[in-house]
Amino acid sequence: MSGRVFVEAPARLHFGVLDLRGDLGRRFGGIGAAVPAPSLLLEARPAAELRAEGPDAGRALAFAKRFAAHHRLDLRLHFCLHRSIPAHAGLGSGTQLALAVARASAEIAGLATDVVSLAQAVDRGRRSGVGTWTFAHGGFVLEGGRRSASERLAPLLARLPFPADWRCVVAVPRGQPGLAGDEEAAAFARLPPPGARDVERVAHLVLMQLLPALAEADLAGFGTALGEVQRITGGWFAPAQGGVFAPGETRELVERLRAWGAAGVGQSSWGPAVYGIVGDAAAGSALAERVQAVLGPGGAVYEGGFSAGGARVWRDGESVSG
Repeated sequence: MSGRVFVEAPARLHFGVLDLRGDLGRRFGGIGAAVPAPSLLLEARPAAELRAEGPDAGRALAFAKRFAAHHRLDLRLHFCLHRSIPAHAGLGSGTQLALAVARASAEIAGLATDVVSLAQAVDRGRRSGVGTWTFAHGGFVLEGGRRSASERLAPLLARLPFPADWRCVVAVPRGQPGLAGDEEAAAFARLPPPGARDVERVAHLVLMQLLPALAEADLAGFGTALGEVQRITGGWFAPAQGGVFAPGETRELVERLRAWGAAGVGQSSWGPAVYGIVGDAAAGSALAERVQAVLGPGGAVYEGGFSAGGARVWRDGESVSG
């Protein structure tokens, strides 16, 4: 073991689940994207003992211990989180941190660094594979759900880049944290299965409107399809979250973003983060300013393009991978 390793990972937006019924042998499935801000920046270096510092240090240390136990390693690293993704906000902070810790540990220990091995080592992707695949590739991802009782990560079915001029505004109000961990699992267990027609409608929208619109850089078509997916799938989660969108500032921000002309407006995962997509940098800046003006105390706004790649990894200033 030698040298310092840095991992920078983008936040992930979760656009929607494909199937909560599982009639065809797979459950969940999902669509999402990587955005460059907020992001985490993790540094790891050999040390006399396993320790961590910075925001989310406790979670980082827990993931490192899980990685070490999986590989039966005496892992002695010092992790420093220079920047973190807001926790329990619907931006995939747990998965991105877990994979960043695993990737840095694997780089230093000389172990496999493919994302499937990393996810298995830190026990991520039990329901959604979206965050794992955005960590690996960035862009827009479509994953195909998990087989019943299978431990395998949901397969990546499609990965498409976003047009370079599209911009995404992400707002994170300071509100009720989104569900995660055991609470999330319990919420999924309580949800009634959606109607078959709704599940079929979501699949049709994704395959025949959302993906083609993205491939053809048709923002209006992409936004329309994504809005309809959000409306349908939000209804599936309404019993657990109090409506199609989480009540309070999250729901109000969704309505404002839509009224201000954003396309593909919605809530990421359980929220409270919301997003809206526009066609160019000027529109993105203007929309971010309007959102900032109405956001309550403690909230945050991020604006920028979509991530063209996944996590960046480098060692003492020299790139290891993109």
